[in-house]
Amino acid sequence: MTHLTRQRLRLLGTALAITAAWASPALAKEKVDLLLRHGHVLTVDPSFSVRSAVAVRDGRIVAVGGEELADRYTADRTIDLAGRTLMPGFTDTHLHPKPMAPNDIAVQSARSVAEVQDMLRKKAAQLGPGQWITGYGWQESNLAEKRNLTRADLDAATPNNPVMLVRAGAHSAVSNSAALKIARIDRTTPDPKSGLIEHDAAGEPNGIIRERFDLVSTFIPTPSWESMRPAYIGWLKNILSLGITSFHDASGTIDDEPVGKGGAAGTDPGASWAGANMTFRRAREIYAEMGDQLPRITMYIIYPGAERLKAFPYHTGYGDEHVRLGAIGENAVDGGFTGPTAWLLADYKGQPGFRGKGRYTDAELQEMVDTSARLGWQMGLHCIGDAAIVQTIQAYDKALNAIPDPAHPIADRRWFTDHFTIMPPDETMATMKRDSIMIAQQPNFLYNLEDRYMQVLDDWRLAHNNPLTTPVKKFGLFMAFGSDNLPVNPFVGLYAAITRKGPSGQVHGAEEAIPREDAIRMYTANGAYLSWEEKTKGTIEPGKLADMIVLPFDPLTASPETILAGQVDMTFLGGKLVFQR
Repeated sequence: MTHLTRQRLRLLGTALAITAAWASPALAKEKVDLLLRHGHVLTVDPSFSVRSAVAVRDGRIVAVGGEELADRYTADRTIDLAGRTLMPGFTDTHLHPKPMAPNDIAVQSARSVAEVQDMLRKKAAQLGPGQWITGYGWQESNLAEKRNLTRADLDAATPNNPVMLVRAGAHSAVSNSAALKIARIDRTTPDPKSGLIEHDAAGEPNGIIRERFDLVSTFIPTPSWESMRPAYIGWLKNILSLGITSFHDASGTIDDEPVGKGGAAGTDPGASWAGANMTFRRAREIYAEMGDQLPRITMYIIYPGAERLKAFPYHTGYGDEHVRLGAIGENAVDGGFTGPTAWLLADYKGQPGFRGKGRYTDAELQEMVDTSARLGWQMGLHCIGDAAIVQTIQAYDKALNAIPDPAHPIADRRWFTDHFTIMPPDETMATMKRDSIMIAQQPNFLYNLEDRYMQVLDDWRLAHNNPLTTPVKKFGLFMAFGSDNLPVNPFVGLYAAITRKGPSGQVHGAEEAIPREDAIRMYTANGAYLSWEEKTKGTIEPGKLADMIVLPFDPLTASPETILAGQVDMTFLGGKLVFQR
């Protein structure tokens, strides 16, 4: 056999092997864990491309395409989407975990004053006289009477139990006479710094305290963390049913860290000084046990003061794909419209001379911002009114241009204003553009707080409340969406962003509405970008975490009303089905 013949035989053998491989496609298929087919896949990639199939392995997306993926991959589980929409899970950039405490009533579900009173009577009977009754989430627009709860309402139901009920948004609360007596609040009590005590026509406190209801809450016994831990886990699991696969916890603390490493004075590691709140330490403990079952969390840290922050060994970005540190925030530069005490540049409508209140002097605010900047922290401060936004941006601008961050150039510091409800002057937005300052906004406020806005805002500020088009399109500012628990529901935010409608059906500033693709991106990809995670989540692209949701409608074409009433059929976290309706 000649050398040429042998070479030809080798080539023939190679060709036959290739032919055999193609003739047995099952042998050539690549193994994956999950294959989703026949869907309407909104990738939210840079071109907002739409596909029909996705393959997942080891928690990450390995391929996005059409039905040809079924020829390339064999899966342990294949799901036929039957035309339903698959899209990235929502990232809510502003949430406060608020599970029910043992002494709470479900006041957020009440639809009348009488219903609140009935809840109070039942809880009083359960707890016995003298025990505190608490609750969160009432809202006057949800009540048949369309008015605030008052001290008299609570007294009529529970004269023998101190009561404090926090309004949705947590900028005001109503207390009964027993609670006010414990707190030593009467008609002579002066307004606290940054707060207001409301009075009735006779000059007596009517039960509502704006912003500084800590005057009362400080007397409420705090439940133990051990008693609240299961409730927190339940709350975290529940938001998966809303399609939220990642969120920023806007109320995190380092209070229970070791003394000398950021913890509050007098505490020991693991002590319960931080009460029943979710701390960075507690979040890491929970997620170490069950992180693959819970939405990913980026935790703001409430500014603890310069000395404690200097002692804490970590800063923004520390953590893993389940729990990581975010910004210093949301320390409030002003109040909110659920008070209402948001700090405006103009008088509240019908209230000559009243413009709300700021919380900090310029020097106090600058100290917080400068200290945080020197220690490598991102900033995300609460500023709702236009006056508060102006003050915050001035402080940011000084720090960003005077204090460098070796890890990030100024264009990548990703500092943001939290809320940005009342549009500030053009000069302020121009500064934000120059400094690459971003916005974490809650478009659902327009819907949920419509009645408050109509009561207290002049026509221009009403039309431009929670603005979208002007800051984003005109000034080129970056924006990500969240909800701030008003309510915890991304579909309300999407609806408000694309329609600018409140519950009344009235459109407020139609020119501030944005296209659906932009709204979806702001609730998915942009939230990931805010925490430097754009390479790992926020879109459906190869290499990214398989955090995805299935909807029974297409948000690009469905009626706005369908979006407002939207529900999630399935939620995947790292390719694992963690919720199915």
